[in-house]
Amino acid sequence: MDTVAQLPKYNLNEEEEKKLIIREYRSLLRALKSKLKPGDKALIRTAFEMSAEAHKTMRRKSGEPYVLHPLAVAKICADEIGLGVRSTICALLHDTVEDTDISLEDVEREFGNEIARIVDGLTKISNVIDVNASKQAENFKKILLTLTDDPRVILIKLADRLHNMRTLDSMKREKQLKISSETVYVYAPLAHRMGLYNIKTEMEDLAMKYMEPDIYKEIARKLAETKKERTKYINEFIKPIKDKLDKANLSAEIYGRPKSIHSIWNKMKKKGVDFEEVYDLFAIRAILDSPPEREKEDCWKVYSMITDEYSPSPERLRDWLSNPKSNGYEALHTTVMGPQGKWVEVQIRTRRMNEIAEKGLAAHWKYKEGTADESRFDKWFQQIREVISNQETDSIDFLQDFKTSFLAEEIYVYTPKGDVKMLPVGSTALDFAFAIHSAIGVKTIGAKVNHKLVPISHKLLSGDQVEIITSNKQKASEDWLGFVVTSKAKGRIRDALKEEKRKVADEGKYTLQRKLEGMGVPVSQHNIDELVQWYKLPSHLDLFYQVAVKNIDLKDLKEFKVLGDKIEAPRPVKVHTEKTDFIPHHQVTARRDTELIIFGESSDRIVYNLANCCKPIPGDDVFGFITTGKGLTIHRTNCPNAAKLLANYGHRVVKTKWAKNKEISFLTGVKIVGMDDVGVVNKITNLISGELKINIASLSIEAKEGLFQGNIRLYVHDREELQKLVQSLKDLPGIESVERYDMEDIPS
Repeated sequence: MDTVAQLPKYNLNEEEEKKLIIREYRSLLRALKSKLKPGDKALIRTAFEMSAEAHKTMRRKSGEPYVLHPLAVAKICADEIGLGVRSTICALLHDTVEDTDISLEDVEREFGNEIARIVDGLTKISNVIDVNASKQAENFKKILLTLTDDPRVILIKLADRLHNMRTLDSMKREKQLKISSETVYVYAPLAHRMGLYNIKTEMEDLAMKYMEPDIYKEIARKLAETKKERTKYINEFIKPIKDKLDKANLSAEIYGRPKSIHSIWNKMKKKGVDFEEVYDLFAIRAILDSPPEREKEDCWKVYSMITDEYSPSPERLRDWLSNPKSNGYEALHTTVMGPQGKWVEVQIRTRRMNEIAEKGLAAHWKYKEGTADESRFDKWFQQIREVISNQETDSIDFLQDFKTSFLAEEIYVYTPKGDVKMLPVGSTALDFAFAIHSAIGVKTIGAKVNHKLVPISHKLLSGDQVEIITSNKQKASEDWLGFVVTSKAKGRIRDALKEEKRKVADEGKYTLQRKLEGMGVPVSQHNIDELVQWYKLPSHLDLFYQVAVKNIDLKDLKEFKVLGDKIEAPRPVKVHTEKTDFIPHHQVTARRDTELIIFGESSDRIVYNLANCCKPIPGDDVFGFITTGKGLTIHRTNCPNAAKLLANYGHRVVKTKWAKNKEISFLTGVKIVGMDDVGVVNKITNLISGELKINIASLSIEAKEGLFQGNIRLYVHDREELQKLVQSLKDLPGIESVERYDMEDIPS
């Protein structure tokens, strides 16, 4: 469902609105021109009129007519994903069944069963009741259930989400944060997995624009400033290669394209460097016009020309020609040393490969006739079907497992006979064993990787050949869950542990039966329920298990009353102290109504903690998060855990804002790297304590081979003061970098 809004300045009269709607409709038809068959135009017209009529009284937050949203989603499907007429009709109708008087039967009567089924899938996805965390994750489970039924559902859903992200401006701040987090947490990886790289990139950039606006603007500004010199460099790099291509009579388009803001920011964080030091701000792309039978040969020819001209980095070669990704992506990637001593990433692919890289699945199907590659995608779907059909998985676990199992990059691993298995990056020998068969997985005691003996927790790399060693005496163990990454392995291990628990529980049931019979009462449903309630356990199985492992002392039964053949627990029932992640709904609602919580002078009104994972200080962009047992915890919006919290537990988020208060100081920390020089500690402490009058809580400096790294914990009043400090430290001679701690606890 479209929950977001178009840009705020909207003031068209009725006549101008009609013209705008018709203009958008014609633009959609133009995008579909090459795909229209006789009769299609009339069907699209019917769907458009049906949507326009159904939504005619509805407006988006910006005030514009609602029908512009389904029109925009349909155009993204046609133009940017390359879907056809039926998908366009579904996109036009995607909100009608949920939001208007039109029923699924009406859609089926007008357009047939296939379109009705897809619209039904889209409607199911939209029905999210944002009451507790698992409902949110349940929503994603629904998406994936429908995805395996018809992948067009997910492609239209991604188009819907992309348009929502493009028009997020007039939403409230907390809604922007929640939708952006959800997008970056699930939808962008899903777009990536579907091969929609352009959409994935745009989603990440837009999410960053709302989650980290300052950094986003700063990188965008620097990209704009360096555009001229970048273009000059790209032209210098391309020229000799273009000459070689012309001499070899190879027809190819070769150009440079800037990397996305989000990926540049990731590089800066990962490598701990400033914008100026990120070498791959752009990538060079060579797109060849090659006939199908010569594609591979031509790509390698171009690779050879480029590496003749520029020296390649051998460990940066990625060959997705011989081994395409499961979403159909094919290309050669290499990194070479270009002019002026700069590393440059080069991507080589043909027109067909490029279309698959940009349009993903939709283009992949277009070319799939007669190729074996499709089976990879089918395998991926089949794995998802298997996991989803295991309904017992908790939804939050499911979402986490899904991300690591299905949205990660994949590796290809071989069996001893040379069969290939596709696994997510980070998979272990045990994941591989479960991928072969569950019965092999639970009996695995070790493995041989490339003929060398390794433990079951050994992480596999692409190209490894793996032989599994089993023993009939082996049993699944709880710690296995700590190192497997695939959903299949996790699910089967949990099943095996449950089975093991059942066997142990049978002994407990027998012990309990003897005890109850000694009291003259049977092991009846009522009596067991009474005990389960008394001990505050989730199920009968848990009760029997806890009795068997002697965690429960049956002496407590002396306190129970015997009434005929029933037992009655003493009142009040024992207080259960185990922590739980559930917060009563009424509590959430009450807190949620608190529109604004101000910190600082009125901080006595509400109890709050500052999150250890990101250590917020006044001036940071923050949100409040209701934590079980701890009340309100304040996180920075760019906290490492923010995306997960906001995407999964949006209902627990409370809008927060700092008040001006110079009386309270907050603990934060900075990391300094520089040249190890006599008196460096003196310079730093003089600046902090002397000039800036900031209190230092602790300071540690480690020098090694001419460089030093300093960790300083200090008390500041707000972000402004911290930024001034960082800048002043950077200005000291010999200081290389100064960074605020971003991750987890500040070192003590």
